[in-house]
Amino acid sequence: MAGYVVVTIVVLVVLFLLSAVKVLNEYERAVVFRLGRVLGTPKGPGLIIIIPLVDRFIRLSMRTIVQDVPPQDVITRDNVTVKVNAVVYFRVIDPLKAVIEVENYLYATSQLSQTTLRSVCGQAELDELLSKREEVSLHIQSILDRQTDPWGIKVSAVELKHIDLPEEMQRAMARQAEAERERRAKVINAEGEYQAAQRLFEAAQVIAKEPIAVQLRYLQTVREISSEGSTNTIIPLPIELLGPFLKK
Repeated sequence: MAGYVVVTIVVLVVLFLLSAVKVLNEYERAVVFRLGRVLGTPKGPGLIIIIPLVDRFIRLSMRTIVQDVPPQDVITRDNVTVKVNAVVYFRVIDPLKAVIEVENYLYATSQLSQTTLRSVCGQAELDELLSKREEVSLHIQSILDRQTDPWGIKVSAVELKHIDLPEEMQRAMARQAEAERERRAKVINAEGEYQAAQRLFEAAQVIAKEPIAVQLRYLQTVREISSEGSTNTIIPLPIELLGPFLKK
């Protein structure tokens, strides 16, 4: 009979230790409640001991959480309907607040991210969303960080992933981009013609001041023609070369 009592006691002690001893990883903290009241500061990491049936603990991860914000229908300030989704990076910095101040900090942060994304993107125009995505992301991050601070949450970054445009808007933007490329090509072509005309004008001024330059240019042209190896070569004779003979 005494043997059964010893075995029972040993089993009870083992069960007590299994339920009383908890091990927390380096990135984990535990908020312990004793009879409904918070027991001091968060526990961990390492080995902690709780009293079964008296203490209750909630385990929280202190690592950065990556949360995907589902696509949101947004009407921009210039009345364009787009779908925008984002990624939010945040972590728990105060386990007590994350447990006491909000029922489910993950769900609360997700809902707040969706509403803030719609609100901020709705205040911007389409061109701003496409060209100033970093500024929009920083604005969303600052709002989320300020509103989640009472929950013990730190929002470290927000990144806009995709901005889906309607098909008619995509076609309109493609036409606009094509027109812009044609405009730039025409401007570059006109600029090249202007520079060429400017150089010809400067060359004409030099030749007008130095008549001998015409003969030098003529001789250079003759040499270039003769170097091509053609069988028959027609050499034009400038009228300036006949000037002395005509006078005689």
